[in-house]
Amino acid sequence: MDKNGRKGFRRMKGRRILAFVMSVLAVVMLTGGCMPEKKELKKYDVQYLEYFDTLTNITIYAESQEDFARYSGMVKASLERYHRLFDIYNNYEGLGNIKTINDYAGVEPVLVEPEVIELLQRSVEMYEQTEGMVNVAMGSVLSIWHEYRESGIANPEQARLPDETELVLAAGHVDIHRMILDPVRKTVYLEDPKMSLDVGAVAKGFTAQKLCDELRTAGVTSALVSIGGNVQAIGVRGDGAPWRVGIQNPDLTSSQGYLYAMNLQDVALVTSGDYQRYYMVDGERYHHIIRPDTWMPWREYVSVTILCRDGMQADALSTAVFNMEFEEGLALVESLEDTEALWIFPDGEERFSPGFKQYM
Repeated sequence: MDKNGRKGFRRMKGRRILAFVMSVLAVVMLTGGCMPEKKELKKYDVQYLEYFDTLTNITIYAESQEDFARYSGMVKASLERYHRLFDIYNNYEGLGNIKTINDYAGVEPVLVEPEVIELLQRSVEMYEQTEGMVNVAMGSVLSIWHEYRESGIANPEQARLPDETELVLAAGHVDIHRMILDPVRKTVYLEDPKMSLDVGAVAKGFTAQKLCDELRTAGVTSALVSIGGNVQAIGVRGDGAPWRVGIQNPDLTSSQGYLYAMNLQDVALVTSGDYQRYYMVDGERYHHIIRPDTWMPWREYVSVTILCRDGMQADALSTAVFNMEFEEGLALVESLEDTEALWIFPDGEERFSPGFKQYM
């Protein structure tokens, strides 16, 4: 092809490209009015008091009231399901739950739902990871403290501590490795007839995580789930800003209700503290977080807050780190990816893991 021919070819090619671009623009302009516009997300809230013996708050940004009704109905059904599965006080007809497992300790394996197996498998992992500082097999010990705490709250003048001998005997039945899990048959068996499970340190975080997973699958892109202070965020708020969640001031006599406002996006926040459930004996506060190697409440901190991606992990770590010396807890937190912590000491001192303040 000669020089003039090449120029002509380039002009022809250029005109074809221009014509193609113009045709695309014309299609976009003609069909633009027919393309569905994304609706503005609106904020909806719902509360539940009947699950896990605590207050559950759910905030969801949805396109319509109808969408929110569908999401909240799904959440309510799942909340009730997990509440029943992890209940340690009540049986439900046709359902093998934690209470059923405890009832049949030393007798026979119990057929359970897959979520129970999953919760207990992960609980064993957290037990190993924390070197026993969170143990769902401590039911025999925790039930004693629960009985004395409830009695002390009902009759403060007669409040007393559990007998040491009683605690030592109960502590002989907390070996988590005597909990036999069979994922294939979907059964759980406690080999020790005096052993019992208490999943209070993991169940709410596990449930919050599961609810968020279900909402994401259903198409929710912005939500905040809080089950008794176990907080889990999906995305950011509908207006594009991070979710803002307060860390409660453990000094309940202070006029300052919250210590810090945290910016959350696709992260869980859980706080364990001595101000949540406790009773008084001879002027001393005895809270519900029992250290596994002493069988007594640990008094090193008034609260520990954990931030991480997984709700159950945050829940378990808040208990485990609360039961550890500071250096040990800090080393554990720093060894885990996307995990941060805040420790509040009885004298008001605050210590942070290196990346915690970026959320403040």
